[in-house]
Amino acid sequence: MAGNTFGTLFRVTTFGESHGGSVGCIIDGCPAGLPLNEEIIQKDLDRRRPGQSDLTTPRNEEDSVHIESGVFEGKTTGTPICLLVKNRDARPSDYDHLNNIFRPSHADFTYEKKYGIRDTRGGGRASARETVARVAAGAVARSFLNNIGIEFVAFVEQVQNITADIDASTVSLAEVDITSVRCPDKQAAKKMIALIKKIRDEGDSVGGVIRCIIRNVPLGLGEPVFDRLSARLGFAMLTIPATKGFEIGSGFTGTHLTGKTHNDEFFTDANGQIHTRSNNSGGVQGGISNGELIDFRVAFKPTSTIAKEQRTVDKDGKEHMLTAHGRHDPCVLPRAVPIVEAMAALTIIDYYLLQKIYEKTRRVEKKD
Repeated sequence: MAGNTFGTLFRVTTFGESHGGSVGCIIDGCPAGLPLNEEIIQKDLDRRRPGQSDLTTPRNEEDSVHIESGVFEGKTTGTPICLLVKNRDARPSDYDHLNNIFRPSHADFTYEKKYGIRDTRGGGRASARETVARVAAGAVARSFLNNIGIEFVAFVEQVQNITADIDASTVSLAEVDITSVRCPDKQAAKKMIALIKKIRDEGDSVGGVIRCIIRNVPLGLGEPVFDRLSARLGFAMLTIPATKGFEIGSGFTGTHLTGKTHNDEFFTDANGQIHTRSNNSGGVQGGISNGELIDFRVAFKPTSTIAKEQRTVDKDGKEHMLTAHGRHDPCVLPRAVPIVEAMAALTIIDYYLLQKIYEKTRRVEKKD
């Protein structure tokens, strides 16, 4: 199975299954000298872990991370970093009834047909449990980028048809984490929580939208044509389980505007710096960061595994009525917020390191 590695210079390879012994990752390409310990990583893992509120799966995992390599006396050495998280509350027997049956809209069918075998214990690699490793790696990238002033803040903007009213340009992590649904609009959050609980009690699930803001991104990150920063951000987000859409800046709303109303006009501020008066570009123009806020949204579908009865088939094509068991989130959004931030950080650090190489090459060329 290919496709387990993300990044060019800052490369992350994840491993492990939902109900196996552990999950984790190998980070190759992290610069040496970065202060790093388990506590730094654990803060982000605690925001993602299951069982943190009654809106999430009751699976009770501490998600305690262990740094196995690549760090000496509290600093990265430049060698591969191995991060390991043990699965402590695995219950593979919960999925015995799915050994021969495909869950609607899950990866059961496609994995079985592609590989001829699948891990039925909670979906194996197809489970969102794999994202533990992404958040751990993202915490390392985020720590590096925070040191140079780059900040990541994601939040739940919409659950089904309930939409928050938020000034995304100023929202903080503290405001996001003040509610269990991770929506800083308290009135909207109250409605979202009530809806998720109602859907959960009915044995069903619900989806929505996460918005992410990246602040203080240097001008010039990204490459033309196929390696546009916006394209890579979209790619990164759409690798997250349950994602169904990505838009940056004005996104699909921009199709209702004209060029005059959509264009981000330039101006020079009091410090002689060039900025844009609006941000319909979402901080990226021509695939390259323009120095403004990077602003994008990610759409998440309702969780596939639900307790309501559904029609399906088994491996032989015989029809069945399925009522799935196991422990699942009625809405993935609250725990997906740190996953979105992690994938954003992994994307930005890769382009930041590439840009530093490019700038160094340019200085050498000018010198010659």
